Amino acid sequence: MHRRQTGKHILILLLLSLLVVVVSIICLSVGSVHIPLKEVLFSLMGQNEESSDLIIMQFRLPRIVAALLIGAALAVSGALLQGVIRNPLASPDLLGVTGGASVAVVAFMTLFVGYSIHWVPVIAIVGAFIAAAINYGLAWKKGISIFRLVLIGIGISTAMGALTMFLLISGPAYLAAQVLNWMTGSIYGINWKYIESLWPWIAVFIPLSLLYAKELDIQSLGEEVAVGLGSRLQRTRMIVLFCSVALAGAAVGIAGTISFIGLLAPHMARKLAGNSYMILIPVSALLGAIILLLADMAGRMLFQPLDIPAGVFTAGVGAPFFMYLLFKRKAV
Repeated sequence: MHRRQTGKHILILLLLSLLVVVVSIICLSVGSVHIPLKEVLFSLMGQNEESSDLIIMQFRLPRIVAALLIGAALAVSGALLQGVIRNPLASPDLLGVTGGASVAVVAFMTLFVGYSIHWVPVIAIVGAFIAAAINYGLAWKKGISIFRLVLIGIGISTAMGALTMFLLISGPAYLAAQVLNWMTGSIYGINWKYIESLWPWIAVFIPLSLLYAKELDIQSLGEEVAVGLGSRLQRTRMIVLFCSVALAGAAVGIAGTISFIGLLAPHMARKLAGNSYMILIPVSALLGAIILLLADMAGRMLFQPLDIPAGVFTAGVGAPFFMYLLFKRKAV
């Protein structure tokens, strides 16, 4: 049975990886200028000397790579947060983490004109940690209630939104349009410099989270059982929370508040692959990447010549899904 389950997991990972490749190639092909798939493949192999090579390699490919990294980061962040809190309603945007990252970045962008893009993920992670610490501290009352966390998270997000608006009003007028577009959750205009500042965070914290997959599986059995089995409960929670907040903060720092991927992708992963975090984390990462790729492609294609931010589409799908989960849990 174990061997059959392992074979199933490998097949799921292979199929999702193939789907990521296929969707990525399609995203490189479609847009305001349609490029045949043959030219796309030649460009990726370095054999295309057509004018379309510039569009593919310098404009569309960085955007696709960013969508893959950001979608994976948000999805894994949500999966880790759900594992620590042991509740499927947890996600970075619902707990105020992304709100804290957003206000930190907006403050940095408005107060430090001419900033280096490499500092943005660091600033976002600091803001995310501050918001997470405030939420955790206010929600603690002889233990943590997920509904208290969500309610306080909504309050923190609202407060951070108000502070962000204040910073926008008080900052330089020419930055307002740029910041507002970023706040909606967009990967429009991302270039290779953004990728350089983003990928190290994903390369460190997703593998680190995999090292604690077995610990999360043990803790899902309950605190007393986990302690009885020798789990270092508080130490593991702090490290996993650190990974979750760092991934969410880095993603928000580059793309803004792209909401609900951290809620959607882990739920889909559990339906596909079960509850073991050793498989749940990579499956969530692949699904998060696919969701953001599709959302970005919809934003580029459905309302041409406008380029709608991907965050609009993830929120449009994620908000009803969250309401469904709330009513489902209430019915139980």
